[in-house]
Amino acid sequence: MTKVYLNGTYVAREDARIPVEDRGFLFGDGIYEVVRVIEGRLFAWDAHAARMANGLAGLRIRQDGAESATLRAVCERLVKENGLATGEATVYLQVTRGAAPRIHHFPPADTPTTVFGSTARFTPNVAMRTNGAKGITLPDIRWSRCDLKTVNLLGAVLARQAAQEAGAYEALFHRDGMVTEGAATNAFMVVGGVLRTYPLCHYILPGITRMEIVSLAHELGIPLEERPVSLSDLPRVDELFVCGTTTDVQAIVELDGEPIANGKPGPVTVRLREALTRRLMAGAA
Repeated sequence: MTKVYLNGTYVAREDARIPVEDRGFLFGDGIYEVVRVIEGRLFAWDAHAARMANGLAGLRIRQDGAESATLRAVCERLVKENGLATGEATVYLQVTRGAAPRIHHFPPADTPTTVFGSTARFTPNVAMRTNGAKGITLPDIRWSRCDLKTVNLLGAVLARQAAQEAGAYEALFHRDGMVTEGAATNAFMVVGGVLRTYPLCHYILPGITRMEIVSLAHELGIPLEERPVSLSDLPRVDELFVCGTTTDVQAIVELDGEPIANGKPGPVTVRLREALTRRLMAGAA
């Protein structure tokens, strides 16, 4: 029986109930996180907790019941009670502004937040990591606060559906002629031997795996510039990969039906993928 966490209690998934007036359901008025778990250990917990706290502050949602120490304990108990203390798993956390009559402005300040957590087994797609994947490009139609990890993901949903219909893994967004990020990932490109990625700002998510890749690039002596690549230059990059909590480092070897370079994962991509795997495993030790 799968256990989930809801507002201070641990219950069977099928017994969890959220009011129909919850603002997460009505407005997408909430923040979420997905945390990687390896051998029972939460990877990069402090970074995830800080991003969630920043997101809640950005939406002006109270952290009552969603403090870092509370959520960490929730994650660890869910992993244990669901028999996921070995192998790999993920924990999903969501905090909304709570349930209240449907009005667009905030409900009364004492409205309790809704705090939800669940966990599931995770199996990396080793074959796709090794061989690479296809991608497509799409205009970035999302709102301008993509740095907040909100539960309102309609832009990403539409983009991922378009990718699936095209037989691709990911959709890469572009805004003002520049590649921003993937629908559910951050994006990196190698141009002339330099690793490049869109700089942190309101237009992209400050990805935890992105943070790890930047750290690893410095550690490995790989030249890095947080500078965007134009959409027109994208087909001519030497390498292209996307990254995320459940994506790790994923080479994109074909974009909009055309190969990237020789159509195989490039050396920088492979080097960073292997380095990230070592760091993930070290976190489980």
